[in-house]
Amino acid sequence: MYGGPGCGIVSGQSGRKGLTPAKPGPLTAGAPLHTTVVTSIQDIAASDWNRISGTGHPFLRHEFLAALETHGCVGEAQGWIPQHIVAFEAGELVGIAPLYLKDNSYGEFVFDWAWADAYHRAGIAYFPKLVASIPYTPVTGSRLLVHPAHDRSTICNALMDRALLLMEETHASSLHWLFSNETDTAMLVAKGFLRRTGCHFHWHNDGYASFEDFLGRLSSRKRKKIRRERRHVAEAGVQMEIVCGSEASSEQWQAMHFFYRSTFLKKSGMPTLTLGFFEEISRTMGEQVILVFASHARRLVAGAIMLRGDEALYGRHWGCLEEFNSLHFEACYYQGIEYCIDNKLALFEPGAQGEHKISRGFLPSYTWSAHQLVNAQFREAIQRYLLQEHEMMVKYHDDLMQTSPFRKTERL
Repeated sequence: MYGGPGCGIVSGQSGRKGLTPAKPGPLTAGAPLHTTVVTSIQDIAASDWNRISGTGHPFLRHEFLAALETHGCVGEAQGWIPQHIVAFEAGELVGIAPLYLKDNSYGEFVFDWAWADAYHRAGIAYFPKLVASIPYTPVTGSRLLVHPAHDRSTICNALMDRALLLMEETHASSLHWLFSNETDTAMLVAKGFLRRTGCHFHWHNDGYASFEDFLGRLSSRKRKKIRRERRHVAEAGVQMEIVCGSEASSEQWQAMHFFYRSTFLKKSGMPTLTLGFFEEISRTMGEQVILVFASHARRLVAGAIMLRGDEALYGRHWGCLEEFNSLHFEACYYQGIEYCIDNKLALFEPGAQGEHKISRGFLPSYTWSAHQLVNAQFREAIQRYLLQEHEMMVKYHDDLMQTSPFRKTERL
């Protein structure tokens, strides 16, 4: 759900004392290809990390992950202990797998509560577990990062092998790669991981010249509905403004952080991202941080936080001080669609879940994760479940595609 609290902690399965992170190894290579674990991203220079990850995907940047660590959004208190796997070749950083040791399932958005509960009822510890993921971020991307000048297959296999070894070293029950892209997922499956199929809702830019051009591709009924929702906001006297993160004032960030927290607190969730985190990424990568503000009677009443990459916009969080008819749709969807059209971005991912997004132009899209479990019996049972779940998810995806708001001529 957009701005929702994500996964909850599984009752009876959390316990900080059970986490035993692996000790970091040396950061220089004694062999042509060498992998090790670093317990803080700060152990790797930002320039070296970004040379591997690139800066086109904001959540993979050193600045984003470092801000999470620096401002207490991850760590032992949150049950997200960094265990990043890095690969060196002749002393040069050539590969990365962002990885965390966890004692809960919060902030993952690939729900394994039932798995944890089954382990618990069987008297087997499900936690700790290892997760290759971007914390609190259900966004597809590479989880096996390799410098393009080096052999991808060799380095990816080395990263996966080191992750499997780390699973043994930390006594983890399992290893999970979340929201991996198709390329990484295929490599993980070839390595013996179990693939899991999910579904999110994404908007694709079909070369639209304007928002009205986009509306023109929709059926008449859906087009009128969106125009009516936007009109509700305008007639209420609500004004919308988009602010680049690097240009946002301290007062604007305080207001936005209040909105962000309010959504989680209303849903009995945990607002783990601190004001300091948001202020830091606005300084270090502010050109990729997009803030959508709504004001009424000269007062900020709502806001949405988005991040942009080279080709995509990612909706992340939303909150409001006052309720206005259709304001959520305007701030979280329509402003983002207009931004993508104006800036020629090909994709808009507005967050996890939400079938209501379909009528507003967001179509079902597959997501992937990959899983390895130590316990052979549970692995076999979960493998059977995932095969059945995949069939159900394919049917779910196909059924939802039949409800597309686009005119039939646009679906061809």
